[in-house]
This record gives sequence, C-alpha cells and structure tokens, in this order.
Amino acid sequence: MINKMNKLLTLIFLVAFTIIELRAQEEASTIQPTIMAIPFAKEGSSTRRMYEYSELNRIALTKVKEAFDQRGVNTIDFRAKLKQAQNAEALTEDQEMTLKDEVIRMSGADIYVEIEANKDYSKTGNSVTVIMTAYDAFSGESLANKVSSSPKFNTENFEKLTQKAVEAEVDNLLNTIQDKFNLMIENGRTVTMEIGLEIGIDIDLDSEVDDSGYLLSELIEEWVADNAYKNYYHIQGTSSTKMIFDIVKVPLKDANGRSYRTTKFVIGLRNYLKEKGIKLNRTITGNAIIVTLSSL
Repeated sequence: MINKMNKLLTLIFLVAFTIIELRAQEEASTIQPTIMAIPFAKEGSSTRRMYEYSELNRIALTKVKEAFDQRGVNTIDFRAKLKQAQNAEALTEDQEMTLKDEVIRMSGADIYVEIEANKDYSKTGNSVTVIMTAYDAFSGESLANKVSSSPKFNTENFEKLTQKAVEAEVDNLLNTIQDKFNLMIENGRTVTMEIGLEIGIDIDLDSEVDDSGYLLSELIEEWVADNAYKNYYHIQGTSSTKMIFDIVKVPLKDANGRSYRTTKFVIGLRNYLKEKGIKLNRTITGNAIIVTLSSL
C-alpha cells in the first residue's frame, strides 16, 4: 500500500513539474519584442532626411510595419517618435547625426529594424531591392539580416514592387528576430565592463581592502559572478590597474517587466564598493560600461 502511495505521489510530482516546465516554455515563446522600423542612413546622412525625402524608404517602412502589425507584433511608429523628438527640441539642426540614437532611446523599443529600399532599372523590367537589418536596441548587436528583391516588371509602380519585395522576406525576418529574442529571454543580454583606476589613487586592483584576504580584483569578480544573469560572465584580462569583462550577462527585463537598464547593474556594484571605502564613477554607452575607481 505504501509503495503504491509513493508511486502515486511520484507520478503526481512528475506531472506537476512537466506542466510547470511546459507553461514556462510557452510563456517564453509567446513573449514578443517591441519593434520599431527606421530608415537606413549612411554615414554623413540624417535619419530624418532619409525618411522625409525618400518616398521609397517611407513606402518600405510602412510595408514592413504593416506586415509586423498583421503578425500581432508590438510596433512603435517611427514617424511619431521622430515628431516627439523634434517637438521636445531634443535636437537642433547641427545635431542631426544623433537623431537615430535619440529616437531609439525615446522609443523604448526592444529591437529596431533598419530599412533601405533601392530602385533597380533594367531593360528586362524594373524591381525594388529592400535590405532589412534588425538590431538589439540595447546593445546594437545585429540580430537578423534579410535582402529581398521583387520580381522584374515593366512598370513604374514602385510602391507595388516594394510591397512584393517586403512580403517575400518579412516573415523570415520576423521569425529570426523572435528566435534571437527568445535566446535573450533565456540567456540574457551581453554588456561589457572595463574597470580602471583614477590617477593618484593609493590602492590598486591587487590591494587587500578588507579583512577577507581577497584582492580588490577578486572581490569585484566575486560580486560580478553573484550578480550576472545566471552567473554568466567572462574576463578578458586582469592586471593591477585594469579589469576587462568582455561578457557580463544581464536580464532582458527587470522584476516589474520593464526593460532592464545597465545602470541598475552598476548601482549594485557601486554600493558594494562603497562599503569597502571605494568610490565608483561610471560612463555607460549602449552596452559598454567604463568604470573608474577612486578613494572616498
């Protein structure tokens, strides 16, 4: 009787565990990124001008957004964010080169897709080639790249040709984006962190700063190991004056479901080092953290 009860309880636990595991997998697979499509701008060109003065780019942008919307993807309208940036006077005419970064920052998008559309003329017919490249808005890491050309037709209806080019590859693009996004949900995003010392500081990374017997570099590494997402990190190199972490994983979302910001990771390290009598100054650019240590 007891053996039967034990077997029954084991079966119940196995079924319950399987259900929990399946629900977790289903939740991960149904979380979709928020995406914003923006026009591609070459170096020296303004994103705003590439949108306002290129009818083909506007058409391609609209078609990509429509395709995402039809798939039920959460999209952000580039035109609305562009207007918001201008209305807020976040940019002046001589700051146009930063428009792309400003719009991406204001959008709150997880991923942005750069769209470039070009007309192709030939004796056998006209076509449109659309290049679609997806990036992680947090780190700038490339996630997907698709190049698609419409069939050649003897027509000047480039809007229709653009639509055909987008339709040919947009589903593949979105599927690749979703796969990469799911990996980020599972494994976290990558940030890099370089730690150096302020000139004149009376300690270095090989100094003992408390009674633990650990060197400062070892204490920092232990903290990173404990606080990196799933404890995953990698050190590129360490010396008495420099530590370089080329991989530190951080979560995609925080406990409230909002996009996790690198500043939160640095705040934890700053508070930890403050207890050791060390001041932390930081500069954050995208997914790169530059830390300078000094005495309190």
